[in-house]
This record gives sequence, structure tokens and C-alpha cells, in this order.
Amino acid sequence: MNIIKYKWAYLIFSLLVLVPGIISLITYGLNLSIDFTGGSVFLYQFTSLVNKDDLKKVFEENSVSVENISVDISNKTIVRTKSVDADTSEKVKNAISQQLPDAKLLSFETVGPVVGRETTKNAFVALTWASIGILLYIAYAFRNVPKPYSSFRFGASAVIAMLHDALVVLGIFSILGHFHKIEVDSLFITAVLTVIGFSVHDTIVVFDRIRENLRKLPGNWGFEEIVNYSLVETLNRSLATSLTVIFTLSALFVLGGESIKTFVLALLIGIVSGTYSSIFNATPILVIWEERVMRKRK
Repeated sequence: MNIIKYKWAYLIFSLLVLVPGIISLITYGLNLSIDFTGGSVFLYQFTSLVNKDDLKKVFEENSVSVENISVDISNKTIVRTKSVDADTSEKVKNAISQQLPDAKLLSFETVGPVVGRETTKNAFVALTWASIGILLYIAYAFRNVPKPYSSFRFGASAVIAMLHDALVVLGIFSILGHFHKIEVDSLFITAVLTVIGFSVHDTIVVFDRIRENLRKLPGNWGFEEIVNYSLVETLNRSLATSLTVIFTLSALFVLGGESIKTFVLALLIGIVSGTYSSIFNATPILVIWEERVMRKRK
């Protein structure tokens, strides 16, 4: 099975998947939750279908600016507002209980804008350090790769594939945020970092087999042949590992609570992308890069 033969087709497909998400990120950005923007969230349970206009009117009568109201199939209603203090929130609670007696307040939380900015900054710092750390670790771990191949190119290829997975998740959530109002919260950052770790783990399994085969296989084999042989050897293991995780996450997404659905969806998208990229992105990038360097040397 010659997997690596179609390396350019895999990379073009990945680019086509990335482009809509990147355009959406540039145009719309992410639909950020109060974890990043600051504000207040009221979560109500209604016994019957709530009229959003009536609910919004109650808030505005108490000088609270409503940003968004969302209702799920069980009539749980999330009201997102500008940041409100304790006294104002108490007034709203009393007004809701009087005018909408079938409403039950389940939770209330407020995040200040300073905390939101700090969360955003920490998210970018975490992603940056994760990328640098992974690049340095792989370059060191593969330092004994046979010459003329470079451990740095192994590490850089893994990081490029990892960033591809992060961009896929960010792009899809930008589209979902614009068209379906799905918000990105601090758990989403946890999901992205988890996806990065999974993606690199899968890539390292493939790269480690390539390194072993560079020493074991006959010297007259080309680099592309060795990479393809290594991919075929590890393909079943990679797919089996990923499918067990995907089945578990799918069950969680369908049967789990509303509070974790965004987190699980981000993991599910990222792990599917990570499985694809470790086989069809990282290795083609490595092959193209190494072969280009070898041609220049010749």
C-alpha cells in the first residue's frame, strides 16, 4: 500500500479544510464567552416555554443590558448580560420571581473584564509555550536520527501538523460561533491543549518507527519508501487508538450534559483531525522537506 505516493493530495485537502475556518476567524473571530470578555450569566429553568422578549424586558427594566438569551430543549435558559454587581443581580432575581413565577434560578456568575483579558493572554501564552516545548523535545528525542536527516525537521514537521489541528478546531468553532452562537470558554482552551498533546503523541509513534527503519531497512531504499513502510506498519495502531477515543467522546457528546458538550465537541473534532494529520500531514511534510534538502545537497 503506497500511502505516501499521494502526499500532495493530502496536503491540498488539508489546505481546503483550513481555508473556510481561517476566513471565518479573520472575518468573524471566535464567539467568546464571559470567561474572556467579562460579564454575567444567569441560568434559569422554566417549566414552560419562555418568551425571550418578556424575559429581556425584565432585565432592561432593572438597567441590565442583555447580550444574548439562549434556550435549550429542556427550557433551560441562559441569559448573558454586561457585568452586574450583587445588588443589581438581587433586584433582577426578585423581579423575575414576581413577573415570571415559573422561573427557577439555577446559577449566577460574574467575570470582570480584567479577569477576561488575563484568561485570553494566558491562553495564547500556553499555546506558544506548548509549541516551543514540543519542537525542542522532539528535536532532542530524535537527535540520534541517522545523517543526513535532521531531528529539527522531524520536530518542525510535528509542530506544523499540530498547529494544523489547532487551526481546524479554531476555524470550525469560529463558523459554529457565527452561525449557531456556540461560545468558546476556558474549557475550550483545555480541549485545544489536549488535542495538541494527542496529535503530537500520534505523530511521535509514526516518526519513531521511521527512525528505527532508517537504521534497519536496506541502504538502497529511498527515504519516501522507508516512510511509507513505516506508515503501513503503524497505521493499524494509530487507527485503533484513535477510534477508541472517538467512540468514547461520541457517547459523551450524545449522552453527556449540556455543560460539557462544547468541550467534548472540540476534543472530537481535534482528535479526528489529529489522527489524519499525524499520518497524512506530518509525514508528507517531512518527506517533501527532507527530499528537497537532499536535492539541494546533490
